[in-house]
Amino acid sequence: MSTAAAPTERLSVGDLAPNFTLNDSNGNAVSLSDYRGKKTIVYFYPAASTPGCTKQACDFRDSIESLTGLGYQVLGISPDGVAKLEKFVAKEELNFPLLSDEDHAVAAAYGAWGEKKNYGRVYEGLIRSTIVVDEDGKVQLTQYNVRATGHVAKLRRDLGIDPK
Repeated sequence: MSTAAAPTERLSVGDLAPNFTLNDSNGNAVSLSDYRGKKTIVYFYPAASTPGCTKQACDFRDSIESLTGLGYQVLGISPDGVAKLEKFVAKEELNFPLLSDEDHAVAAAYGAWGEKKNYGRVYEGLIRSTIVVDEDGKVQLTQYNVRATGHVAKLRRDLGIDPK
């Protein structure tokens, strides 16, 4: 996807998840359709190597075995370029694909790009969001404006897979 995208409507449960193909931290093309037949957690985060995004990525890293054991795959998507993602993956020893969405087209298609407010300033940016896609490519769960800290625990609870 190559053109800058305008903000779009948020996805709803039951919607067909928009397909995409993005480069991962190694420069390899990864498509959502590669994950058809698997439950896939697609999470959008603003910027690699920032405190909140690092905390969130490491939370997924530390939970990946239990998530994959329950049949879930994880894909992280940000507006960062491949080189920045490569450094982030190496530094934090991340064990799932991070994908580069530099033109925000995929984030917009998923409703994760839009108006944000910070200290009274209004601007367009990435909205920290998580979309769970079922085996048939349909949206199973949507979470918008999520908090980085404790996100995986909340996601597990919302999916009904929290052992506690």
